[in-house]
Amino acid sequence: MLYRVLVELVLAFHFGFVLFAALGGLLVLRWRAVLWPHLAAVLWGVLVQCANWTCPLTPLENRLRSLGGGAGYEGGFVEHYVRAVLYPERLTYSFRFTLGVLLVVINLFVYSYFIFRSRRAARARLV
Repeated sequence: MLYRVLVELVLAFHFGFVLFAALGGLLVLRWRAVLWPHLAAVLWGVLVQCANWTCPLTPLENRLRSLGGGAGYEGGFVEHYVRAVLYPERLTYSFRFTLGVLLVVINLFVYSYFIFRSRRAARARLV
């Protein structure tokens, strides 16, 4: 029972981290303190996707499942959970790379807006 709870906590954290990396730039528009943690999360997400790495949370989740008597899974978090829902075919390295680039592009747009808004506010204070 304890291992199942731990698996669910790791899974929830993992999912939250993926969402934060993808959409956390929107939080930066509201709370500037989120800027550096979000940039670190984006960097990690891009590295994991583009370098075809396995996030350390995936083997941790598999180990906890194993200790709890359940079966682990092959591949990474995105392949196992997201692909099963969104992508009917096998998630290829080139598609993972595309996801990494998409993560960068989305955040470039958000941060461009953030910088534009910050500069505009600074100019308004000067006038």
